[in-house]
Amino acid sequence: MAGYAAERAGGPGAIFVGDASQLIGPPPHESLRLDFPENAYIQISAAALYGLPGGVPGHTFIYESDYYQGLLDHANLANPTELRSSGESFEIQHVCLNRNVPNCALIESYWAPNLAARTNGQVHLSVTSLSELGLAGSETLDQVADGSLDMTEVFTGYVSRDYPALELLSLYGVARDWESSYLMLTEIAPDVDRMMRDIGGGGYVLNRNWAAGYDQWFFGREPLPTTADFRGRKIRTHSASMSDFIRGMGAEPVGLSAAEMYAALQTEAVDAAATAAMLGLTQRLSEVADFMAGPLVRFSYTTNVINRDLWEEIPPDLQQIMIEEGAKAELEALRLAPFQNFVALEGNKQAGLKVRSFTEDTLRYIDEVVVPEHVLSGWLLRLGYPDSGQEVVDIFNEKVGPYSGLRINAKGSIERVVVTRGPRAQQ
Repeated sequence: MAGYAAERAGGPGAIFVGDASQLIGPPPHESLRLDFPENAYIQISAAALYGLPGGVPGHTFIYESDYYQGLLDHANLANPTELRSSGESFEIQHVCLNRNVPNCALIESYWAPNLAARTNGQVHLSVTSLSELGLAGSETLDQVADGSLDMTEVFTGYVSRDYPALELLSLYGVARDWESSYLMLTEIAPDVDRMMRDIGGGGYVLNRNWAAGYDQWFFGREPLPTTADFRGRKIRTHSASMSDFIRGMGAEPVGLSAAEMYAALQTEAVDAAATAAMLGLTQRLSEVADFMAGPLVRFSYTTNVINRDLWEEIPPDLQQIMIEEGAKAELEALRLAPFQNFVALEGNKQAGLKVRSFTEDTLRYIDEVVVPEHVLSGWLLRLGYPDSGQEVVDIFNEKVGPYSGLRINAKGSIERVVVTRGPRAQQ
């Protein structure tokens, strides 16, 4: 493995095998530099990887995690599956949430061409998006289950209305730092995969789109650093959990797609928009907002699910190659993550947005009131807990609670517990 890492050091396909410096290098496609020159991209990537004085955290925790090591195994880098099939042709349309985000560009520029090369052109991924197909995203799991979609990216926030158990991935305000957020996501990933298979008619979960730069910020013409600033405002939301958060802050949530944010801010249909820093940057919200307030810290991933019947038509060797190339795409996404986390905020600042961090009083209110009394309580209500939802609550208590310091009791009350995992663990 060390030889493989040395051969690919400093560019696309680089992996971590003890030397993090080998990860630093340009991305597979220039669009993934987000308009930064290559030299600047590399300098920023190095700074973000190791961290900066003054509180900017590094990202080496990603590559030292058990999850990352498991990806190396799934990618089968030392002994890739031999291509045995010939004469097959699988044209698979993959639906991204949004073309303006890096994970869609990574699929088009890295995963799809690598897959075509490994299969000698027998498996071809063509990429489209929700907006291009006129879809909202709330029915993607049902659509991939019934075959309306070949393969799709699933954001749990979009499907939470019908499948609230999946909100386990998107409970805003629960994580306090990138490392805790990432580690808790890696722990619950097998459970989320199983739930998606059950919901998606047995659809196969191929891999994850790791999304860095997805801390949630509130973009608007007025700054919103305090709870008083939120009261009475109309704020764009994208999920049930975010709606609960907004209500907890005394504001009114307004459901809008990512494509509708810009116009809504421009026409003042909303006072602010809750969205990821990365989406704020790629959607050019600096043109219709002056401030961004926050953040709600969040490492994130979405899931790529393929229709079960289509998956079963694919010969075993091609299936295994798809799995290996999917794991390699995840490894590449995680290589790019430090840059994206760092530049998502810095790019918005360079575009002219003024950052207003939540005050200490606001953070305390979020921690003590909004998360337990609104975000978690709203989720439990949608689950129908305690009459239903016990399994996913048990997962929360076992795998999220040790990082967040929160536990859900048998009757639905929330209690504080000692943080035992992650960088905030109490020894």
